[in-house]
Amino acid sequence: MTIQEYNSSDIKNILPLLLLGDESVEMIRRYIFTGRIFAGYVGSSIVAVCVTIELADGRIEVKNLAVAPEMQRKGIGRAMLNHVESVFPGKRFCLGTGETPSTLRFYHACGYRYSHRIENFFVDNYPHPIIEDGIRLKDMLYLEKESSYCLPYSQD
Repeated sequence: MTIQEYNSSDIKNILPLLLLGDESVEMIRRYIFTGRIFAGYVGSSIVAVCVTIELADGRIEVKNLAVAPEMQRKGIGRAMLNHVESVFPGKRFCLGTGETPSTLRFYHACGYRYSHRIENFFVDNYPHPIIEDGIRLKDMLYLEKESSYCLPYSQD
């Protein structure tokens, strides 16, 4: 897989992937044109995307990380995070996610730790319930990372 910055203003090609990481087009529109988009390619096909923004305090927020379903659990998400972290050396990273155990395990294995919670985020900001792994998401958990080392991911 090769990873490079996606410079097109036409997001239609990557919208299906973006919607895997964030189920609302309206929410994606809030950050997509101010962020930096990175795409993971296998051949000429885009199989993963990661969108980041730089916050006022200098942290880099991962707004969207998505991997095509048939390519998941192959290290691609971890590779995308590692690449993005290498683009911003010495920066602190943060991201918001739901309370899905498999997602939290993945980010924990990549060095992210709990920072804070935004209560009712998914209830208040999405027009329909967000369900992941059979869990209705309610609160958003913010995770942070200081370093750029990602531990091997285990599905156990």
